[in-house]
Amino acid sequence: MDSGSLSDLSELPNSGTEPDGSAVIRVLSYNIRSMRDSPVALARVMKACAPDLVLIQEAPRFFRWRKQLARLARAANLVYLSGGGSAAGPALLCSLRATVERTEDVLLPLTPGLHRRGFATAVVRFGGVRLGVVSCHLSLQKDERYAQGGLLLDRIAELGVEHVVAGGDLNERPDGRTFRRLGTALQDCWAKAPWGGEYTSTPDDPHQRIDAILATEGVEVLGCGVPPFLDADELRAATDHLPVLAALRIPAA
Repeated sequence: MDSGSLSDLSELPNSGTEPDGSAVIRVLSYNIRSMRDSPVALARVMKACAPDLVLIQEAPRFFRWRKQLARLARAANLVYLSGGGSAAGPALLCSLRATVERTEDVLLPLTPGLHRRGFATAVVRFGGVRLGVVSCHLSLQKDERYAQGGLLLDRIAELGVEHVVAGGDLNERPDGRTFRRLGTALQDCWAKAPWGGEYTSTPDDPHQRIDAILATEGVEVLGCGVPPFLDADELRAATDHLPVLAALRIPAA
């Protein structure tokens, strides 16, 4: 990582609790391709983003997957929160700043011939602020993807908290019907406050935005996009997607 470029991180607010009790947090969404590439580069990219929450897609799902996720979290100065094999791929990591209230891994209905999908979900606190969190990886098949978008909105409502952040690999561009369905109910953080790069696929040829961070109304989006300070060689070595980083202000209860 180019240490001289890390000053660009200051363009996003630092994490912290503000005098009115609101919390500023950094949320990272990242498809890590089952850690089949360089776990060292992957951890360095994640660590450089200084996130409070990491919404992972394509986490390891098979042999010793929990140990692999725990090792990745430790290398990035984070801890494992939920998901992975038990959610069919989505997972959550967090910093020690987060206090965990509850977690739940959700498996979605299986369509014969297609991959099983799921959600990794949690409710966490930052100081006196409560936040629901969901990591998702939607289907490649358009009809199943649209149905899963509806299930994602249902799941967000079922968390029972006022403020929720969701993110993941939507496998669809912003003009797609599932992306637009989500955008009618949630804030698309990139569209709300663009910062850094827009396109998330692929590191070799960024040409489309198929990964997103979404938030309920009431969450203030301070900036969102592909961080400009990350080293291109390490991004290519880490996985086949680019990470999305958002700074959010969560109001006090």
